[in-house]
Amino acid sequence: MILVVGGAGYVGSHLVKELVEKEKVVVLDNLSTGFKSLIDDRAVFVEGDLGNRSVLDEVFSTYPIKAVMHFAANSLVGESVENPYKYYENNVSATLTLLKAMVDHNVKNFIFSSTAATYGTPNVDLIDEGQPNNPINPYGKTKLMVEHILEDFSAAYGLNYVVLRYFNVAGAHHSGTIGESHDPETHLIPIILQHLLGQREEISVFGTDYNTPDGTCIRDYIHATDLANAHILALEALLEEKKKTAIYNLGNGNGFSVKEVIETCEQVTERTATIQYVERRAGDPAKLVASSEKIQAELGWEPKFSLTDIIESAWNWHRQTVLSKQV
Repeated sequence: MILVVGGAGYVGSHLVKELVEKEKVVVLDNLSTGFKSLIDDRAVFVEGDLGNRSVLDEVFSTYPIKAVMHFAANSLVGESVENPYKYYENNVSATLTLLKAMVDHNVKNFIFSSTAATYGTPNVDLIDEGQPNNPINPYGKTKLMVEHILEDFSAAYGLNYVVLRYFNVAGAHHSGTIGESHDPETHLIPIILQHLLGQREEISVFGTDYNTPDGTCIRDYIHATDLANAHILALEALLEEKKKTAIYNLGNGNGFSVKEVIETCEQVTERTATIQYVERRAGDPAKLVASSEKIQAELGWEPKFSLTDIIESAWNWHRQTVLSKQV
């Protein structure tokens, strides 16, 4: 069985939806930001915290776990600056408890959801895994700290691991049952779609004077299902002993500006956005675009969804969600 920690969240639930087709799955989630309704019915659900050692001991003793996938981090950059304790406690301390439980129960395979935030603000067109790590906020620092812990656990205890550094995850599952919903919502695509559904008065664009073709920030967007498939390939590589340790970027390799994303949302929805242009936010890099050549070459992963595909899937889910609340 595979233990998916944080499997009731946005990304974790997409992974579970795909993984149950291949493996038996146990989901551990405290439901602080996730939703039990998002978990596929074929998975076993255990409500609990990844930092609770007694819960972990019970899970590892009850189920024959052969690998762990970790999606249970706090991930809001702004909040991490305002409340770093929360991020170091959950993202580092609780993860350390999980890793020690794995070692004690002789579970050797671990897949970690990391982030492009480990790179900070690199001044390159395409970010590959060889770029220096220089995170500029507590969120990125906590993720990089766990990467260092994994390296040491591998050397000392024989832990095998794959680190997957996400860029901007978006989109909804093709079944229409899982989509992106955060409270508060901080991600660009759902914010735009909420506005176009009448749930927000306007969209704020932070900065129009960046060194980019249209002056707005450029980001790399990847569909949550593409992300899930990358995790499954990484899992197979560990279980088949093709890999003992690896770090991979996950992105489309194409960058889109904030203005381009808004325009694509307008085209998909056939609605016009009301935009307010405001000052830059501190710490926003002008451009973050991934090179994912390494995982494509080594694991055969290939992203299948374009920006238009991502937005169409998200729009279908958001629209259905609003309609269901009106009934």
